[in-house]
Amino acid sequence: MTIRYPNGKVFQASSNSPSKKTGPTLYGNRGMSLEDDLHDSNMYYLHQGIAVVHKKPTPIQIVDVHYPKRSAAVIKEAYFKQASTTDFNGVYKGRYIDFEAKETKNKTSFPLQNFHEHQIQHMRQVVKQNGICFVILMFSLFNEVYLLPADKLFHYWDRKESGERKSITKQEVERDGYLIPQGYQPRIDYIKIIDTYY
Repeated sequence: MTIRYPNGKVFQASSNSPSKKTGPTLYGNRGMSLEDDLHDSNMYYLHQGIAVVHKKPTPIQIVDVHYPKRSAAVIKEAYFKQASTTDFNGVYKGRYIDFEAKETKNKTSFPLQNFHEHQIQHMRQVVKQNGICFVILMFSLFNEVYLLPADKLFHYWDRKESGERKSITKQEVERDGYLIPQGYQPRIDYIKIIDTYY
């Protein structure tokens, strides 16, 4: 199946896409992806009455469907209706929450190419409206998950845009971000960090 962005470019799934699992991961979460862990954490928050946070659906326009059997349909071509913003949004204690989740196997830095200009613009707008906005970054080889506030991310993005470093060093993430406790329920307790930072 071919999926295209609004500008016509063909979508290429990233190597850390949940749909491209190549076997169990090394970080002790039974092969689940970061997004799976966040989904489970969000369901825990919802059922405990702590917060309401969901993954945003990606709007897709289907343009070509084949029917090899009467009871089956195969999507052959589709387009993203619009550029996606961030992965998750919701509400916590009366405030809007909006965040993106990314993971890397890189040991020393987090590549900024994992973000897109429209996502940064969206996050700036959320921050301007006093929303709680951040990114969750996972260094999968270390089993470390960090919450990096959006205003800190903007500094590194602007640095990249001015022609400097194209990544955030792990030391910078450790300094400007917050290591998120991992456990059973919730798996990734980012609300605990929100209570501290915001």
